[in-house]
Amino acid sequence: MSLNKVTLIGNLGKDPDIRSTQDGKELASFSLATTESWKDKTTGEKKDKTEWHRIVVFGPLAGIVKNYVKKGSKLYIEGQLKTREWSDKDGAKKYTTEIVLQGFNCNLQMLDTRSKLEMPKEDSDAIDNLANEMDDDSEIPF
Repeated sequence: MSLNKVTLIGNLGKDPDIRSTQDGKELASFSLATTESWKDKTTGEKKDKTEWHRIVVFGPLAGIVKNYVKKGSKLYIEGQLKTREWSDKDGAKKYTTEIVLQGFNCNLQMLDTRSKLEMPKEDSDAIDNLANEMDDDSEIPF
């Protein structure tokens, strides 16, 4: 048995990039910053360390990101760590590791009060319905 699950709370460094797949489905990608803070024991100085995480969102959640998430937004995400490989223009192999939100095993929550207030009620209801559908084990095809 194994588990591939990543959980993060952080802020967007810039507006999300919205693209379409070859079959016309939207995807959103963005960088999420998580910051760890501590006080240096010897100097008493406050220290920070920021890690940047590449996030890719597929499916209906990509539309939510497109419409309501922007630079500085605080998000809670749950996804899977995936590494992809490609060749650059010179034929050299390149790799990138991303946190992917797709299908039943993902979660995205906007933690900013501002984002929730800006969202029309019908979109908020649609997100709740989508979450309920994703939690329904009867729809998993195996």
